This record gives sequence, structure tokens and C-alpha cells, in this order.
Amino acid sequence: MSRQEPIHDVAQLAMVEIFSPKFDESARFFQDFLGLYKNDEDASSVYLRAYEDRYHHSLKLTRADQAGVGVISWRAMSPQALERRVAAIEASDSPGRWVEGHKGYGRAYEFHMPDGHTHHLFWDVEYFKPDESQRSNLLSRAQKRPLSGVPVRRLDHVNLMCGDVTGNAEFMQKHLGFQKRENVVFGGADELACWLSVSPLVHEIALTKDRSGVPGRLHHVAFWYGHQGQMLDIADLFAEYGVQIEAGPAKHGISQGYFMYFYEPGGNRIELFGDSGYLVFDPEWKTVTWTEQNFWTQGGTWYGGQLPQDFFVYGTPIVEAAQKAAEPAE
Repeated sequence: MSRQEPIHDVAQLAMVEIFSPKFDESARFFQDFLGLYKNDEDASSVYLRAYEDRYHHSLKLTRADQAGVGVISWRAMSPQALERRVAAIEASDSPGRWVEGHKGYGRAYEFHMPDGHTHHLFWDVEYFKPDESQRSNLLSRAQKRPLSGVPVRRLDHVNLMCGDVTGNAEFMQKHLGFQKRENVVFGGADELACWLSVSPLVHEIALTKDRSGVPGRLHHVAFWYGHQGQMLDIADLFAEYGVQIEAGPAKHGISQGYFMYFYEPGGNRIELFGDSGYLVFDPEWKTVTWTEQNFWTQGGTWYGGQLPQDFFVYGTPIVEAAQKAAEPAE
């Protein structure tokens, strides 16, 4: 039986934009608690990056009336890889368009997942250039480790809420080369969630079932620590300063990642990843499927307590606010 040749044209998740109705508070939070470095700003946005992220920014924080997600940006593996993926999307039922003028990267191809989330795919990128005061003696590190908060090391993944998990996953698999590492299916019905990647990481993007009827919502953005002890340090800081922790520190069965979820001041859910979970090197990896028989006891959390009910329904923009904003003016 022939096997479809894997597509390795998308290299990595490079940047995520989130919206905040409490812009100044959110900006201070990411810098003071998570040690993100403000590399640039303009009238509507601030551009932040973790100290081992190599590009101009990894988090774009933008002023808005509601919390939520803006553009999710991916870097292609090469200029030729970019052209191949553009051709594939152009031939789909949802062709995109070329855009320019975005900070941190050059000409990009903008496309939308079936659920409406906006993505950019690009090759030309602006690298972060530390000045002498920021330059690390560790030559492989993009800049010195910051002194504020408990600094995260890099952007890890994004989790998007979708009305049709399978349809959105198939779009990313067929046109961009993502591979499905794990999923959740109850009773043989539709997928409730899935985890996809283009690298040995267990996921750079996850999709979670959204029954709200509001398209294009965010479940969470995740940053990576690499050491569980740092999760305990930041949990202590959060408790000291009244930051709401939703779940964790604990360990997922799915992804095997050590996690903690909380809300930044603007209302977006953020995850901190305390390790890499497991890595996928097997070229014949088959999707691991969790069901109602094992998701609640091992999949959602391996140890450390259960995920709260809001974890499965809360996203941004918040449903009630998003529905009200969509109502026609009288």
C-alpha cells in the first residue's frame, strides 16, 4: 500500500496576535510576569518576544474592544516551499491573497481556515538584533535571560476553537502538511479536539470543539518553560499577586505536557508548558485517539486534578459579548 509523501513546507509557528480590551494591563503583565521583551510598538500594538525566540516578535498584542485572536503566522521552510503551499491553497475552495506591510516579516500569503481564523505564511523574516546590553554569552541564545518575573523561553503553540474540528484539521493537513498526533472522539461521533504539528513537537496547533456558534475564537496561546520547577515559581507569583489560575500545575495525558492555565488581564487564556511532552520521530506515527473511557481519567490530566468545566467552553471573544457585537444596530 502506497503512503502519501509527507509535506515539510511549513517550518514553525512564528507569531501569534491576540486582542486585549485592557491593553496597558496586558502589556505590563506579559513583561512583568512572563519576562517578555518589548521589541517594538505602534499606535495600536506592542510587539513582544521571549528571550529564546529569534524573530522580531512572537506575540503581537493589539488594542481591541474584545479579547480574542488576530493573525496566526507561520514561517515556510524556504521560498520554494512558500510558493508550493500558496499553490495548494489557491487550488482549494478557500483561496487567500498576498499581503504586505506587517512588522517583523515581509510579503505573506493570508488565508483563512474554514472556521474563519486568519493565518499568514511567509519566508522573509526580520531577526531580533540584540544590542550589547542584551547580548547573551551563551551563543545559541537570542538574548540574555530577563530579570523580571519567571521568563518563558519561547512561543510553543496555539489552540483554536472550531465548530468543525475535523474539517479544519483536514484543511491544515491537506494544504499545509500538518500531521495529526492525537485526538478525542466520544461515542464514534465528531472529533472533540485534535493536536497537529509539522515538526517533532506533539503540536504547534490544536483545535477544540466550539458549540457556541461564534466562529474564529481562541482557546489559548502557550509559552514554553522547559522545566517544571519554573511552573511552581510562577504559580507562587500568581498566588501572591492575585492572578487567576484556571488549572494546574499538572500533567496532561494528551501531549504528556506539564501545564498551567490562567487568564491574562484582557481575558485571554494562556498556557505555560513546563516541558516538551513527548517528541515524534516515527515517520509512520498513527493518530492516538482518546475516548470517553479514558479521557476523563488519563487524557485530560494524567495527574494534578481535573480540568474545570469552563475549560471546555470558555474562549475569546467571550460568546455573549461577541454575539451582542454582531447584532445589527437599531
